Amino acid sequence: MVTKITHKGGSFIADLSKPIDISIPLRTGEENVNAWYVQPMIIEPVKSGDWVGDVKQGGSVNFRNIFFNPHGNGTHTECVGHISKEDYSINQCLKKFFFIAELITILPDELENGDKIITKKHIENCIENKRPEALIIRTLDNHISKINKHYSNTNPAYLSEEAAKYIDSLNVDHLLIDLPSVDREEDGGKLLAHHAFWQYPHNTKLERTITEMIYVPNTIFDGTYLLNIQIASFENDASPSKPVLYQLNKVL
Repeated sequence: MVTKITHKGGSFIADLSKPIDISIPLRTGEENVNAWYVQPMIIEPVKSGDWVGDVKQGGSVNFRNIFFNPHGNGTHTECVGHISKEDYSINQCLKKFFFIAELITILPDELENGDKIITKKHIENCIENKRPEALIIRTLDNHISKINKHYSNTNPAYLSEEAAKYIDSLNVDHLLIDLPSVDREEDGGKLLAHHAFWQYPHNTKLERTITEMIYVPNTIFDGTYLLNIQIASFENDASPSKPVLYQLNKVL
């Protein structure tokens, strides 16, 4: 299915029959990606007396409970409710699902204390004069082990506050990154990049989202894409999500 998309940068054609999934599947066990010291996701059949919700065990249907943490067990999309005193849910904040997105690749700078940081200069050099609705950041090195990496207590790379403020100034509404957080793993609860991007609490941008723990294969080139953010309708600050890209071809 081919569709025409008109954006301030011009008119584009997208083939919706060729999706590029940049989410990490939610899987049980230790091999799944994990962060924030949470337990691995659990999927187990419901049991009621002699009945079990597992066809392999003699049940009539597969009927399972799932236990997980959206922030720690895989790709997820969050709203400002993640850091606010007010109750905001991703289901209420994310009302549009297709966006023009720019994919960029960055090698974070390494500081003397061992921190790896994405700076404003990194973003400026990659984004140039483009003003996308969504920004997707792929970090180097981009090894396939990201899909099952355990991030807890590893001090992963993160965005500087200045970089987050710059992204905000570009009017980017949807920020996606292949790390467990846009902020430092241990920062005393400041969450500077989250606050800067959402401008919370003084000028809160309720429509904005952050998607973390994506994985963009090296076979996908930097550039402009159509992005579809798919979530479950959780009345919660975050939901497991499935961001999907579509190649765009500009109409001459």
